[in-house]
Amino acid sequence: MNNSVFIFDYPSNETVRTYAPGTRDRKELVNELERMSSSIEEIPLIIGGKEIFTGNIESIRMPHDHSHVIARYHKASEKEVLMAIDSAKKAHEEWESFSWFERASVTIKAAELISKKYRYLLNSATMLGQGKSAFQAEIDAACETIDFLRFNAHYISDIYNEQPHSDPGIINRLEYRPLEGFVFSLSPFNFTAIASNLNMAPVLMGNVTLWKPATTSILSNYILMKIYKEAGLPDGVINFIPGQGSVIGNAIMSNRDFAGLHFTGSNSTFNKLWMNAAQHLGHYRSYPRIVGETGGKDFVLVHSSANSEEVATALVRGAFEYQGQKCSAASRAYIPESLWPAVKEQMGDMLSQVTVGDVRDLSHFMNAVIDETSFDNIGKYISHAEKSTDAEVIFGGKSDKTKGYFVEPTVIRVKDPHFVTMEEEIFGPVLSIFVYKDNEFDETLKLVDETSPYGLTGSIFAQDRYVLTAAAEKLKYAAGNLYFNDKPTGAVVGQQPFGGSRQSGTNDKSGSHLNLQRWTNPRTIKETLIPPTDFRYPFMKDDKCHSKSPAE
Repeated sequence: MNNSVFIFDYPSNETVRTYAPGTRDRKELVNELERMSSSIEEIPLIIGGKEIFTGNIESIRMPHDHSHVIARYHKASEKEVLMAIDSAKKAHEEWESFSWFERASVTIKAAELISKKYRYLLNSATMLGQGKSAFQAEIDAACETIDFLRFNAHYISDIYNEQPHSDPGIINRLEYRPLEGFVFSLSPFNFTAIASNLNMAPVLMGNVTLWKPATTSILSNYILMKIYKEAGLPDGVINFIPGQGSVIGNAIMSNRDFAGLHFTGSNSTFNKLWMNAAQHLGHYRSYPRIVGETGGKDFVLVHSSANSEEVATALVRGAFEYQGQKCSAASRAYIPESLWPAVKEQMGDMLSQVTVGDVRDLSHFMNAVIDETSFDNIGKYISHAEKSTDAEVIFGGKSDKTKGYFVEPTVIRVKDPHFVTMEEEIFGPVLSIFVYKDNEFDETLKLVDETSPYGLTGSIFAQDRYVLTAAAEKLKYAAGNLYFNDKPTGAVVGQQPFGGSRQSGTNDKSGSHLNLQRWTNPRTIKETLIPPTDFRYPFMKDDKCHSKSPAE
């Protein structure tokens, strides 16, 4: 038995590679994109480590070229879901007894494999399947995934090292058990790193998961599964079950051993899952842990003391990187009249240089939105603004789905701060701007706070420090991640733990120890070294029984 006390040191964040012309990284990435584009991957279910081909097959198409099939995946039925539950329960018995160091070693090896061996493969799958540029794939599929794996190994060191105080004659200790049952991991299309962490965070704490990936991210997620296997993850600890959400969700959440939900996705889906869990509370072995990050209607609030060029840059990047398909994307902005002419001109100049196209052409700043449903939904909002007397499309507005699902970066100036595009999450490259009178900053603060039901991210631009401080206080619940003089996107593991409250989720801060603590079920053990042999306490004794010494 190894009785050594081991701690993973605080890691450094993975270095972001540039893929600049002439670099080896660019050459390797382009080669992998070409190879992957010319093949069709067949993706099975993975249950108990075994590949299962159900024959119920759907195609995965590239968003920028929807006639091009790059993979086909097999869908799970209720039968396979039940198989996955049995597999997870069997794996739980052995996995929970593993030393935490052994579990962490698997995650550290997975990080090394992604960093050194599978970086271009995972980035390419994310680009082709999910429509990300080389840079957006690099900061997500490579760097953030690696950071989650490495930082969580450090955080678990700290968590397990925390022990209660022991008085003389007593030994107190905490044991960190996994949850009693299995965790349902439901991952989104837009971040490969999130898909990884939704599984690997609970798994690191000794849990087992059933993973339903988003349909449009199955290719990169399947590659993650193969990397975990190579890293030494035992069979059945994660069970990969793509398929129809209602079929999978109903089978899982009605099971007695459902112990937790780790979710990123839409607000409406999260609400339905929570209500589903509530209906089965009396049936479950334990109250399930519900951890979720949902939508956002993220703001950029600009004060008259701000620098207009900095604001324009943050708006273009924050609203239009990855086609606005980030829950943290800037989607509503409040700009003072005095700065608006300069911000508008500078934004217009930047947007005139933005091109939209195939991810394999690395010169494009933007690519296609994820699928036809998203394309059509975004178009409805733009069309509504074009027809309204309360709004004006000042940049962009055009779209074309002939070959790929391409939408121009679109900026709408609204007259009504409660216009629909200022209030509802669009999840696309659409930024709505309300121009306010400079002397109405305080009223605008209230508007920012009360307009949206969400509370995920936001930015405040001001050179005046008093303004930054006062605004942050007024908006304390408007954003779980608040930025001063920066875009509201790009949270980094270990630096800006991510999550929001209100209707944006449970704010359990992925990328920190706070999320990991949700996946443990502590037990306190007290040992009394010399137990008492008299039930009576001193206060119960009669004064007459007190024997006096001879000196008294």
